[in-house]
Amino acid sequence: MLGLMQSQPMLISGLIDHAERHHGDAEIVSRRVEGDIHRSTWAGIAVRSRQVAHALDQLNLLFSDRVATLAWNGYRHLELYFGVSGSGRVLHTINPRLHPDQIAWIANHADDQVLCFDMTFLPLVQAVHARCKTIRQYVALCDADKLPPDSGIPGLVSYEAWIGGQPTSYEWPTFDENSASSMCYTSGTTGHPKAALYSHRSTTLHAFAAALPDVMSLSARDSVLPVVPMFHVNAWGIPYSAALTGCKLVFPGPAMDGKSIYELIEAEKVSYAAGVPTVWQMLLGHMKPGGLRFSTLKRTVIGGSACPPAMISAFNDDYGVEVLHAWGMTEMSPLGTLCTLKNRHLDLPPAEQMKIRLKQGRAIYGVDMKIVDGDGQPLPWDGKTYGDLYVKGPWIVREYFKGEGGDPLVDGWFPTGDVATIDAEGYMQITDRSKDVIKSGGEWISSIDVENIAVAHPAIAMAACIGMAHPKWDERPVVVVVKKPGAQVTREELLQFYQGKTAKWQIPDDVIFVEAIPLGATGKILKTRLREQLKDYALPAA
Repeated sequence: MLGLMQSQPMLISGLIDHAERHHGDAEIVSRRVEGDIHRSTWAGIAVRSRQVAHALDQLNLLFSDRVATLAWNGYRHLELYFGVSGSGRVLHTINPRLHPDQIAWIANHADDQVLCFDMTFLPLVQAVHARCKTIRQYVALCDADKLPPDSGIPGLVSYEAWIGGQPTSYEWPTFDENSASSMCYTSGTTGHPKAALYSHRSTTLHAFAAALPDVMSLSARDSVLPVVPMFHVNAWGIPYSAALTGCKLVFPGPAMDGKSIYELIEAEKVSYAAGVPTVWQMLLGHMKPGGLRFSTLKRTVIGGSACPPAMISAFNDDYGVEVLHAWGMTEMSPLGTLCTLKNRHLDLPPAEQMKIRLKQGRAIYGVDMKIVDGDGQPLPWDGKTYGDLYVKGPWIVREYFKGEGGDPLVDGWFPTGDVATIDAEGYMQITDRSKDVIKSGGEWISSIDVENIAVAHPAIAMAACIGMAHPKWDERPVVVVVKKPGAQVTREELLQFYQGKTAKWQIPDDVIFVEAIPLGATGKILKTRLREQLKDYALPAA
């Protein structure tokens, strides 16, 4: 016997309709490429997203045709989020930090039909457009008078001219909620990037789950600053959860430096922010010398890579901002876990609470996870046993676009490539990527633990730990560090700093000082490139 409830598909158009109807006056604030501050509302975004849909119709785009973006976080990008997907097409956010060869390959592999780009990326588009065989319309996200007359890109139009004359009413189509809504390519795989293809159903479910009190806890009372880019797993789904809850959105545009982020937080009374550790490092670096404080910021989600304990302590102890440690992947839409305390933890001493906050957190409803050994057998949840982390759920990838890489699942579970522990209360902690874990004398050493101790030293700005070949122990850890400007520390002083903080056999064998550590397109440390740079390095004699 079936239930007698109405059958209504979960579509992204329903999110923007809800935001317009019930939170139409909530602000959408953007720092534009031009440098000025633009103000809109959810009602304004809804109107212009319908104009986007009309503009796509006029191009005779088919259902599920791909529309690509090379754009910062801003109101026009948000309009494309809803106008493209709501009209039945697929939004394809491209990471502009990728190499031009990769961007061209991705656009062709996705069969992109339209490319909308911020003027920051005009040189990039000029460099790749001749190689993008499927794109038939280029749209510059700017006013008509800002369009360069000699761009060299055939048929280039300005966004405002493209949508400006379109009707403001539009009948959103109704279709299967399992239809594709957006796609993101991940570079965290071997070979060419592979695309996760999200559905309207998976995106809407993720939006509900992400907004829950024990996850991002978003509400109409929040002013939210997503510093995480809209081209990075759809800004962790925040644009969709924001429409669902009606919160104010504040977009930083291209200005990601500490000073610009701080000024935006204060001017727009931001209560909640989300980003990767490297961004918050710049923010804290700007604030401390000037003795600056936050007047409204209460919570920040930090993900993308492990958050150093020193950063959690700085936010919490120095500025009264709660850090919510998160974990996920492009293949997971992206949220899988988020770290919030349970009721029984509230009376624990701060040091005990910190041990919990350092973990990536508990699984969000909708995500199941397990750790397994090398034979695929489940391992105990005791907080000590390391294993390969597997996940499954309704917003986790089943296969990659066009079947790239074959079937990624193992008995219905997706192998994340992370090594983790899970404790008896379900708190998961990433100890390493499986490709980065250091095997020394048959024991595992967590590169993340080694890095966290290094960045806790007052002279260290950034650290990366990698394993180097050793004739006796197979591998031994070395830590590569960047010093803070003007700071001084010797190899011996830093190695001494490890004493008492970890087991002696886990202390690095050497410290390598560098001017910069290579970062990838999403701000993660590129350990593969670091290993290449150090291919001629030899461990010091014992």
